[in-house]
Amino acid sequence: MASRTTHPVLGTRALNRATLARQLLLSRAEMSARDAVAHLLGLQAQNVKPPYFQLHARLAGFRPAELAGLMESREVVRMVTMRSTIHTHTAHDALTLRPLVQPARDREVAYFRKGLAGVDLDRLAERARAFVESEPRTMGEIREELLRDWPDADPQSLSVAARCRLPLVQVTPRGVWGRSGQVRLTTVEQWLGKPAGGAPAPAVAQPVDEVVLRYLAAFGPASVKDMQTWAGLTRLREAFERLRPVLAVFHDENGVELFDLPDGPRPDADTPAPPRFLPEFDNLLLSHADRTRVVAPEVKGRSWTGNQAHCTLLVDGFLAGLWKLEGRELTVELFGRVSKTAKEEIVAEGERMVEEMVEGTAAGTAGGTRASGGGVRFGAIKG
Repeated sequence: MASRTTHPVLGTRALNRATLARQLLLSRAEMSARDAVAHLLGLQAQNVKPPYFQLHARLAGFRPAELAGLMESREVVRMVTMRSTIHTHTAHDALTLRPLVQPARDREVAYFRKGLAGVDLDRLAERARAFVESEPRTMGEIREELLRDWPDADPQSLSVAARCRLPLVQVTPRGVWGRSGQVRLTTVEQWLGKPAGGAPAPAVAQPVDEVVLRYLAAFGPASVKDMQTWAGLTRLREAFERLRPVLAVFHDENGVELFDLPDGPRPDADTPAPPRFLPEFDNLLLSHADRTRVVAPEVKGRSWTGNQAHCTLLVDGFLAGLWKLEGRELTVELFGRVSKTAKEEIVAEGERMVEEMVEGTAAGTAGGTRASGGGVRFGAIKG
């Protein structure tokens, strides 16, 4: 929604640099993995390995064992939150963000009502909670247990209802670098030993207001629609309007109103942005309604094949190619020509990733295979 009030205009490159700064991608941050997961409001984790690669692109000195240790000590967990996708969250955010997005999960269940005819959803939630809190269960086991009570219901619909009505976490060893494990689930309250919810911070009127401020700190400057895209929620304008007196307001080049923290970093548009290798489903590319601040119109759609995202390469802060890691061999596909200096920087960054994420660990590669061969080569990435 465009504002009639005159506010400063932020061009695409200015938005790019501001967002990269918030995302810790202009320079690697001297920050712990736990603090980074909190600052970023979670890491997209549809697959097991991406959170580790997300942190490697953002943190100085990061090694997979750091995040793996947080998983095993239950300081971070994997669960469904924003956009009905799996995220790695701090324990605090797992307990507080899931209640925030619960209305969206309730709407998701409504899409499956035909397969849930005659099913009491409150009773289903109670039945599923007791079952998974007795011990972690697979989704197949949960489905079979619920079919005992509702044999005529659609099995997939029962699974969706349990996943949406309950804050389920994937228990370790699932999600731990270098280990494998079937997806087994219990409630976040059971896993962490704490109730979900929690009181809002003293400085804000409602819990959602705190999340708005944190979203802007990690993804701003941003529009109301941007945050709604990130969270998978609607009707967030009221929260932005409550906070308007304490926020900075801008326009983008299309006249869309953008909000930001007054002291949020907004580097000069010409600030250098080093190449960065991001894994599939990185939130940088998913958390704005208008993604042109990172994805130029001419490359829109090139980071996907069907519903599968590719690993992506940023050059000068923008999506510029894809990458694939097999053993110790890193293949890079560029969408266009880059300078000799940029190509040398890409190779150096790629070699660093291979050294620190493959050679420096016993876990293997993003695909889980043993290191063999090596080097960075430029070529096509097969879909």
